[in-house]
Amino acid sequence: MAASQAVEEMRGRVVLGEFGVRNVHTTDFPGNYSGYDDAWDQDRFEKNFRVDVVHMDENSLEFDMVGIDAAIANAFRRILLAEVPTMAVEKVLVYNNTSIVQDEILAHRLGLIPIHADPRLFEYRNQGDEDGTEIDTLQFRLQVRCTRNPHAAKDSSDPNELYVNHKVYTRHMTWIPLGNQADLFPEGTIRPVHDDILIAQLRPGQEIDLLMHCVKGIGKDHAKFSPVATASYRLLPDITLLEPVEGEAAEELSRCFSPGVIEVQEVQGKKVARVANPRLDTFSREIFRHEKLKKVVRLARVRDHYICKKHSAAAVAHTCNPSTLGGGRWITRSGERDYPG
Repeated sequence: MAASQAVEEMRGRVVLGEFGVRNVHTTDFPGNYSGYDDAWDQDRFEKNFRVDVVHMDENSLEFDMVGIDAAIANAFRRILLAEVPTMAVEKVLVYNNTSIVQDEILAHRLGLIPIHADPRLFEYRNQGDEDGTEIDTLQFRLQVRCTRNPHAAKDSSDPNELYVNHKVYTRHMTWIPLGNQADLFPEGTIRPVHDDILIAQLRPGQEIDLLMHCVKGIGKDHAKFSPVATASYRLLPDITLLEPVEGEAAEELSRCFSPGVIEVQEVQGKKVARVANPRLDTFSREIFRHEKLKKVVRLARVRDHYICKKHSAAAVAHTCNPSTLGGGRWITRSGERDYPG
């Protein structure tokens, strides 16, 4: 019985010990274990594989993939990063730019602005096609000029009071329909995802006047087309109490884990610890600092249960700091590239 349990643990759990991690590599391949049929079977795979959507909103998605190997989970992640199409600024026609932001950097910034448009309604632009059409191109105009505020107080030093249009936001981008796009897309459907992303800062007399062409593309061609900002997965935590933990030890045990993982209940006048939601744990291994408690807990992860989290590009583009106009680290759609300023 003990041998059978050890085999099941080796096949199905990655165990986190005090000084290392056991059962890291997958071992359930054909012929490795006596009495186990690990040959590939499509019917068995379809029976065991499932996808459970845990949370979904406009900017993020969390789902579980159960019954697969790490290679398949990673394939899903890479597909989301590199092969799901979106619309992004590809060409910028600069008519006038007297701001401190160089044309090339300004074009880079515009390319990273997420565009609210369904890419399924557009075609890929043909290579070498300079002029887009209504079926493969979205056109935006950005025309902003900074002036002094004649009503500002004489002793004021606040740029928000002294100047008008000194900050160029995505709300200043105006969609210019091509062909019959005005009939196909209701007003407000084609726009930047967020209207308060800072593009540049101006001072009186400075102006930005340009035209943008947005096309359909995938992240494999350029990171600006990646629809997700972060795409990650982790194995489902599996926390087991090897013996009852009561009294003050129960309270101390709960403090060793993330909030909500260990719950302390009153049972017949005693405080008793139980595993409430191991999914919330981040495996800080704080438990191994306590000589008594580390012997009553087994930390593991379920080998074929992947928790996948995806955050859309819109969420991260909105949190970038565009005020660093002189250069530095730029937050990109994929979260994997640096752009110099």
